[in-house]
Amino acid sequence: MASPPGVNNGKGFARRSLLAGGAALGLLGAVGCSRVSSADAKNGGNLLDRLTAQGTVRLGIAGEIPFGYINRDGDFTGEAPEIAKVIFKRLGVRSVQPVPTEFASLIPGLRSQQFDVVSAGMYINPPRCEQVIFSDPDYQMLDAFIVAKGNPKKLRNYQDIVRSGARMASGTAYAEIEYAVVAGVKRSAITVLPDQLAGLLAVEQGRVDVFAGTSVTVHNVVKQRNSRKAEATEPFQPKDADGKPAIGAGGFAFRPEETKLRDAFNVELHKMKRSGELLRIMRPFGFTETEMTDLTAKELCS
Repeated sequence: MASPPGVNNGKGFARRSLLAGGAALGLLGAVGCSRVSSADAKNGGNLLDRLTAQGTVRLGIAGEIPFGYINRDGDFTGEAPEIAKVIFKRLGVRSVQPVPTEFASLIPGLRSQQFDVVSAGMYINPPRCEQVIFSDPDYQMLDAFIVAKGNPKKLRNYQDIVRSGARMASGTAYAEIEYAVVAGVKRSAITVLPDQLAGLLAVEQGRVDVFAGTSVTVHNVVKQRNSRKAEATEPFQPKDADGKPAIGAGGFAFRPEETKLRDAFNVELHKMKRSGELLRIMRPFGFTETEMTDLTAKELCS
């Protein structure tokens, strides 16, 4: 995971919090563990066989552009679902079915078998790796801000928020909250909003000075809304509690016993990376070569 500051081999860490701490573990305790038998777990699980037999896989999404969402035409899309559609077809699963939920409910929902795979661009980090297993990441990400037009407070990183006393907001369960706290922003002073669109509106209306999110998410919403009152800042590298570059990379989550499915998924994912197909699928959602990564889930989990 180690990488130098700036656009590094880790290329960013921005999205969707370290949900994993106590709140997530509490939720997991409430919903219980997967009902797949221990015998299946010892053999790597049988979910892939069951999915190919039934012809459909249920994908958990969190309604976040550009990661996984239902668009205005009612179509199920986003960078992660579009990747999943290709890979599962190649694994013999003909169709994908979206199961929308809140981001903080994705891991509990997966473990309680409300859906088969988390397809929401979820960041891979050690606390989450204690609850689920991940594919290797399909992207890495830097952070960016939504600010008032002209960026009057000159906000370019979390330290600038501390320096200026700017009123900050971020999204529910976003990693940006943790990065801001590490930089010295008081957690109690951070406004938590549903998503990046709510963040844009809050900045436009002057209710907050800055909304923090991933670079792609922030730039997409400002562009799509053609905002005249707000703009997106340049991407930047946040830091972790040790002052090192915080690396954010997202992938697909599976129940811990389903290693056969995860491994088969990884084989196809790596083929797409080598051929350039992965970037071609992700580019329409605002991803570029900068967000591509060779990091592994093993590295991120450690």
